[in-house]
Amino acid sequence: MISIIIPAYNEENKIGELIAYLRSHSHASEAEIIVVDGGSSDQTVKEANNAGAMVVTSPKKGRAKQMNFGASKASGELLYFLHADTRPSKTFIKDIQAEVNAGYEAGCFRLKFDNPHKALTFYSWFTQFDLDVLRFGDQSLFVTKTLFNKIGGFDEDLLVMEDQVIVTELKECAQFSIIQKPVITSARKYEFIGFLKLQVIFFCILAMYYAGLSQEALAHFYQTNLRTEFSDK
Repeated sequence: MISIIIPAYNEENKIGELIAYLRSHSHASEAEIIVVDGGSSDQTVKEANNAGAMVVTSPKKGRAKQMNFGASKASGELLYFLHADTRPSKTFIKDIQAEVNAGYEAGCFRLKFDNPHKALTFYSWFTQFDLDVLRFGDQSLFVTKTLFNKIGGFDEDLLVMEDQVIVTELKECAQFSIIQKPVITSARKYEFIGFLKLQVIFFCILAMYYAGLSQEALAHFYQTNLRTEFSDK
C-alpha cells in the first residue's frame, strides 16, 4: 500500500482533477489518497471529498506541518508526497515500487512544466542530476514510512526549504533515487511572476538559506516577492 499525501490550500480548481487522475491510474487496494487541507477558504475540501479522497484538516497551516500530519494518518508502508498542481506519470505506482524493490528507500521524479517555454525546459533539464540544491517539492517525494519516521519527518520549524532539507537527511540514511520519468507541474507561478524573475527569487532564497539567514527573513522575502496569490505556505 502506498499513501499519496497531498498538502492543499485553496486548490479548488486543481484538486478534484488530480484526485480523479490518481484514482484512474491506481487501484484502491494499492493506494490511498489523503488530502491535508491547511484551512482553505474556497471549495478545496468539498472538491476533494467529492472526488473520493480521504480529507483531513491539519491543525496548523504550512506544507511541512500538513505533510507530517498526513503521514500520521497514512496506513501505507510507502509515503508519496505530491503537490496539488503536479501530476505524476501514469505508471507512478509501478515506478516507485520498482525503485523500492531495487533497494531505494526514498526518491523523486524528474520535473517538467505544463508550459513549453524555453526557459522552463532549460530549468527542468537540470532536475535529472543528483544535486540536493536542485531538489524541489514539485518533483514529489516517495519514502518508506520506516525511514520517514526514523528521520523525524519534515522539519516543522522550516517555513521554506523543507524539501531540500529532508532530501539531505534522507540521503544520509539511505539510497535516494531520481526516477527519470517526469512529473508534470503547473507553470502558473512562472506565468504570473515572470519566467526569469521567479527563478531569480528562488536562487536568492537558496543563497540566503545557505548564508545562514533566519527562516523568518526567508519567509518574509518569499511572501513579499511571490505576492499573496502564491503565498501558500
